[in-house]
Amino acid sequence: MAAPDLRAELDSLLLQLFQDLEELEAKRAALNARVEEGWLSLSKARYSMGAKSVGPLQYASLMEPQVCVYTSEAQDGLQRLWLVRASAQTPEEVGPREAVFLYPALRRRKGLTRTPEPESFPALRDPLNWFGILVPHSLRQAQASFREGLQLAADMATLQIRIDWGRSQLRGLQEKLKQLEPESA
Repeated sequence: MAAPDLRAELDSLLLQLFQDLEELEAKRAALNARVEEGWLSLSKARYSMGAKSVGPLQYASLMEPQVCVYTSEAQDGLQRLWLVRASAQTPEEVGPREAVFLYPALRRRKGLTRTPEPESFPALRDPLNWFGILVPHSLRQAQASFREGLQLAADMATLQIRIDWGRSQLRGLQEKLKQLEPESA
């Protein structure tokens, strides 16, 4: 590869790297804003409901994750992180257990007396229900802010992977360019 071709590739890689860095900085600022909003809304909820009404004592004894993080490899070999809500089930996860759980009265009509055990079913409930049925709007705002923050964190991690890859590619091109320059001089 000729030195002008390497320089053009180096320039395009640098431009992409700077664009990624700008995007990362914007996402960091947005993440900081979401987290700040979340904590502020949470403190408003604690003020309106009482400090002891919103705290660890109200947490469920069995917690289920609401979001899972997955990685996938893109066509260019870079990893991408993405979030999947626990309520979004894949067809493999839906089976006869859910049908039995949804219609226990039908099982009783057929004469089966055994009831399904609650721990065998996924407890995909809104964590806001731990704090009561009618929770303040500020608590819902806090939950929404923290959820947005999770998505931003996954996007930032993906961007960081791309930036690291771009930096390693940049170093490799710089070394190739240094090797070619003494030959052409």
